[in-house]
Amino acid sequence: MPDRPSPRPAATRRIPLAIGAVLIGAVIGFAGVYGIGGLKRNAAGDSACRPAVDLARKLAPLAHGEVAALTMATAPLRLPDLAFEDADGKPKKLSDWRGRTVLVNLWATWCVPCRKEMPALDSLQTKLGGKDFEVVAINIDTRDPDKPKAFLKDGNLTNLGYFSDQKAKVFQDLKNIGKALGMPTSVLVDAKGCEIANIAGPAEWASDDAIKLVKAALAPATAGF
Repeated sequence: MPDRPSPRPAATRRIPLAIGAVLIGAVIGFAGVYGIGGLKRNAAGDSACRPAVDLARKLAPLAHGEVAALTMATAPLRLPDLAFEDADGKPKKLSDWRGRTVLVNLWATWCVPCRKEMPALDSLQTKLGGKDFEVVAINIDTRDPDKPKAFLKDGNLTNLGYFSDQKAKVFQDLKNIGKALGMPTSVLVDAKGCEIANIAGPAEWASDDAIKLVKAALAPATAGF
């Protein structure tokens, strides 16, 4: 009479299957947030963004004083192609600034630190804005679109371009990659759309510390490192 098969192997086989199901579910969930392309790209980082990490490493000694809270990029990351609108309601994307270094800033009128930071951002745009650099400050007020425009006008903040996203999706897109933890939030982005540095909270962007760091980001080859 043959031995009766033990039930243990069948139970043991079910364990890897269960683990596999959990892993597949995690992969599907990750892909739902980042997309399949994002899954592949973020697995090892975007190789085209490695120069941005090298630049961040060189800029790190300049992240002090008024910009000491900056977190320098340590892994290659291309930002999502953030979608928003200009002052005329025409669609814009972050990729429209390819070829220029950009300081992406998210702000809202209900955010007190944001309002305090805006004059410094306007000053930074005045000093360095041009063919190589721009402050792209995106308002995420979800009500009364005239309110942020009035705030900029009343403060004589006329050098900043007006950009907005009334659905605040740009905040969610940056939050999904861990780059928006609160308001205001800013990300310094290179000409290829890759992260150089980010900061959660306000900074004195009109300070000598900030100006020196941004200038170095624009011309790393001549920054004297």
